[in-house]
Amino acid sequence: ASDYPIEVIVVDDGSTDGTADIVEAMALPFVRLIRQANGGKSSALNTGIAAASYDIVVMMDGDTVFEPSTVRELVQPFGDATIGAVAGNAKVGNRDSLIGAWQHIEYVLGHNLDRRMYDMLNVIPTIPGAVGAFRKEALRRVGGMSDDTLAEDTDITMAVLCDGWRIVYAERARAWTEAPASIQQLWSQRYRWSYGSMQAMWKHRRAVTSRGPAGRFGRLGLPLVVMFGVVAPLLAPLVDMFLLYGVLFADAPITLASWGGFILLQAALSWYAFRLDGEKPLHLISLPIQQVVYRQLMYIVLLQSVITALTGGRLRWQKLRRTGEVAAPVEA
Repeated sequence: ASDYPIEVIVVDDGSTDGTADIVEAMALPFVRLIRQANGGKSSALNTGIAAASYDIVVMMDGDTVFEPSTVRELVQPFGDATIGAVAGNAKVGNRDSLIGAWQHIEYVLGHNLDRRMYDMLNVIPTIPGAVGAFRKEALRRVGGMSDDTLAEDTDITMAVLCDGWRIVYAERARAWTEAPASIQQLWSQRYRWSYGSMQAMWKHRRAVTSRGPAGRFGRLGLPLVVMFGVVAPLLAPLVDMFLLYGVLFADAPITLASWGGFILLQAALSWYAFRLDGEKPLHLISLPIQQVVYRQLMYIVLLQSVITALTGGRLRWQKLRRTGEVAAPVEA
C-alpha cells in the first residue's frame, strides 16, 4: 500500500512460526524472501542490507505496520548528502488497555519529545528499530549492524554519528508497533533495552576524548543519554521517598500540594508532547497512576540492568509473544 516505490526484503532468521511460508505463498512480485539459519537480529539485518538493490535501506520490525506515506516521509531528508540516517516516529498501536496507554504516554513523552530535542542538537542517539532509514554507504563505512550489544539500533546510530553523518527525525514517518501486553513481557523488553543501551554507551565511551564528529557526540550527546537514560530515572524514586517522608513525618498538606504540583507539571509537559505529536490527550487520564506504578516498575528494571552491568552478567535476547493485532489507522 506504500505510495512510494519500494523493494521489500523479508529475512527469515530460522523462525519456526510459519511467517516465511505465508510470505512465500503470497508470491508478491516486489517481495523477496531470504531464509537463513538462526544467527540473531543483527545477522538478519546485515543479510537484508547486503541483498538490498538501492542506496537507501529502510528497516522495520516484524510486529510493526507502516502507513502508506511512511517510506516516502522517511526518504525525503536523504536529498541532503550529509544525512546518513533518519529516525521515524514509532507509535503504540495497542493502546486500549491500561498498560498499553501507559506505554503510549511513554513513547510520546519519553521517546518522541526527547528525539525532537536530540534532533535540534544533532545528536540523536537511537533510531528506533521499528522504523528507521539508513544510507547504505553510511552502514558500509561503520561495518554494518553489530552483535556487540542487545540494542543494535542504538549501537548503529551512535556509530553513524561518530562517523560524521547527520541524523534527523521525520515525525510524519509514522509506524504502529505492538507494545508488550503484559507486565512480564514489558519487563523482558525494557530489561533488554536498558541493558543494551548501557552496552552501547560503554562501547562508544572513547568518543568522549575523540576529535571531530565523534568528539562532539561524546561530549554532548553521550552525557545527555547517560543523564536522561540512567541517572535521572535512578533518582526518580526520591520524589516518592520525599512524599512518604513528608506525609508521615513533616507537613502533610504542603507535601501533598508539592506532589500535586509535580503531577501537574508532568501533565502539562505530556499535553504539550501529545499536541506536538498530533495525539488526542484522552489517555493522559491514566497519567497519575502511571507516575505511581509504571514509573516505579521502570525504575526496578533499570536498577536490575545496572546491577547486571556492574556485576558483569550476561543477558540473552528476550523473545516476546506477539498477537498481530496492530494495524495502521485509516484516515477518515
